[in-house]
Amino acid sequence: MKLSFTKMHGAGNDYVYINCFEQTVDDPCALSILLSDRHKGIGGDGIVLICPSDIADARMRMFNLDGSEGAMCGNAIRCVAKFIYDNGIAHKDKVTIETKSGIKTIDIKSKVDRFVSASVNMGKAELAPENIPMNYDGERFINKPIEVDGKTYMCTAVSMGNPHCVTFVDNVDSIDLEKIGPKFENHPLFPDRVNTEFVSITDEGNIQMRVWERGSGETLACGTGSCAAVAACVLNGYCKRNIPVNVHLRGGMLTDTYRDDDIVIMEGPAVKVFEGIIDTDEIEEII
Repeated sequence: MKLSFTKMHGAGNDYVYINCFEQTVDDPCALSILLSDRHKGIGGDGIVLICPSDIADARMRMFNLDGSEGAMCGNAIRCVAKFIYDNGIAHKDKVTIETKSGIKTIDIKSKVDRFVSASVNMGKAELAPENIPMNYDGERFINKPIEVDGKTYMCTAVSMGNPHCVTFVDNVDSIDLEKIGPKFENHPLFPDRVNTEFVSITDEGNIQMRVWERGSGETLACGTGSCAAVAACVLNGYCKRNIPVNVHLRGGMLTDTYRDDDIVIMEGPAVKVFEGIIDTDEIEEII
């Protein structure tokens, strides 16, 4: 089967995007594993299906490197907004996209009728442990200890449609993420696994972050992770509500604002890298 695709990234968080308004994908889980391989496939952090929706301008489905389906992806949703804007599916300044975490509204900034960046209402930061979910009886998990690999980390748990564990460290570059990331991801506190953000504070308006995503490993950026990190910064007194915070990631920068109503607004770029056609039967035979 031949599939047309578009390679896009948001702050280095790259996915293979497939227009399902015009074609059908029968097994996206297997396809994500095949296409995400950076040596034998196209290469990416997963695949994203851009589908028709009865309740929004488009519907987004995101699949990780291991084939698991994610509920939400902040970088991918900006790329979907760019795709439907640039391709005339919804060529307007405000678009809506259906996700497994609900409908998200995206404000598009354009120049000479072309997409430049997007601001996304990511919804409320969820702090109730049962809704993250996590195995914890208290009301909120803020600056609480978690033991991982014999060491105690002070963590804050937040859901932005996906579960996140935010850990503050002195230097994000000193973290051995390949070693510690999987142990956080599969910690028994988190029954559905967890994304883990390691954050160091520069000042009230700037933080450094690295992220280990469940199902994908370390990625260059994570939109929901940056939102969770900024919410955790405010909750722990490092940053202030209603003030934009620049989140510096390995792949670029996102700007997030944690408002008084607990909603997080995320702004960042979305870039088309290239388009192509792949023969999925042939790539499957090679792998």
